[in-house]
Amino acid sequence: MTASIRPAGAADLPRLLDIYNHYVVNTAITFDIDPLTIDERRGWLAQFSDSGRHRLFVAEEDGSVFGYAGSTRVRPKAAYDQSVETTIYVAPEAVGRRLGDPLYSALFDALGREGVHVAVAAIAVPNPASVALHERFGFTLLGVMHEVGRKFDRYWDVAWYEKLLS
Repeated sequence: MTASIRPAGAADLPRLLDIYNHYVVNTAITFDIDPLTIDERRGWLAQFSDSGRHRLFVAEEDGSVFGYAGSTRVRPKAAYDQSVETTIYVAPEAVGRRLGDPLYSALFDALGREGVHVAVAAIAVPNPASVALHERFGFTLLGVMHEVGRKFDRYWDVAWYEKLLS
């Protein structure tokens, strides 16, 4: 079975939250410490639209969402407006099915029409699957910020990657 990729909508929020909170509780992939609520995540969802530089796509099979990829502001200053930060999460039961490839393909296809110049990604390391995905999509390592996040009683490094789009 092949997932279809489509823009995310408000009805997807509970499933997106379930996917994200799995990583909050069980991994250091995100540096959120406590699970988020629907109300907390509504503001996050509101930043995305069906056009422009800030997009959110979901991978869906048989009416169920199994992952998402999006692009957000890098920083709030206007000079950064042609740059985005990307994010991608796949439901734990879908890990290994390479849903990241069609999700990122849809995202970068959309961003290519929106005048985005550069995309950046922050990856808590080690995370070989995320590193491999980003490198497949042409991201290159900028550098590593050492021990900048503390979760599960240890410090974690964050690797920063970039991809020039135009």
